[in-house]
Amino acid sequence: MLNDCVADLALGLMIDTARQLAAADRFVRAGSWLGSSFPLTRKVSGKKLGIVGYGRIGQAIARRAEGFDMPVRYHQRRENPASSHGYEADLLALARWADFLVLACPGGAATHHLIGAEVLAALGPQGILVNIARGSVVDQAALVEALLAGTLGGAGLDVFEAEPQVPEALFTLPNVVLLPHVGSGTEETRLQMEELVLANLQAFIDKGELLTPL
Repeated sequence: MLNDCVADLALGLMIDTARQLAAADRFVRAGSWLGSSFPLTRKVSGKKLGIVGYGRIGQAIARRAEGFDMPVRYHQRRENPASSHGYEADLLALARWADFLVLACPGGAATHHLIGAEVLAALGPQGILVNIARGSVVDQAALVEALLAGTLGGAGLDVFEAEPQVPEALFTLPNVVLLPHVGSGTEETRLQMEELVLANLQAFIDKGELLTPL
């Protein structure tokens, strides 16, 4: 039920980071427009999108990207035979190909620091990383270093390694968008989540079974 909201947010972070919408908003609010023009930013439509993790959220992101005429490839352990998008078994090759690399994979030991210095270098100084998965998926120290050095083009981040702690080095970078883990944080989705809890309780009372057992 939260797939759509998280996928929407991923697209929002892609657009915001590339077009620097949040930075442009701060530029106007600070009165800077009165004395200068805002710097040029980068286009989103038609750019290449790599998705790490092609579950329900990853597929929802891919569908949205089609509306922006973006070629899409994905990476996970196994190819999805039902997918119309390109499968890339080599994560580094995906990062080298992509303009945007969006993380939509599970957290945990299997994906801990999956995105490290080598992947970030492959994504490159024009590439943008978007993380709506888990903070543990990214080597955060390597990410900060790449952004400060200019070897990565930008990052849109909804999750961090030690939430709510966020590296202060990121605060002043205009090519970085920082969100407080709000992927599912819409009124509609939270209401659906609450209704599902109540429906599970009622099903257990009535039949001794849950609608959505773990």
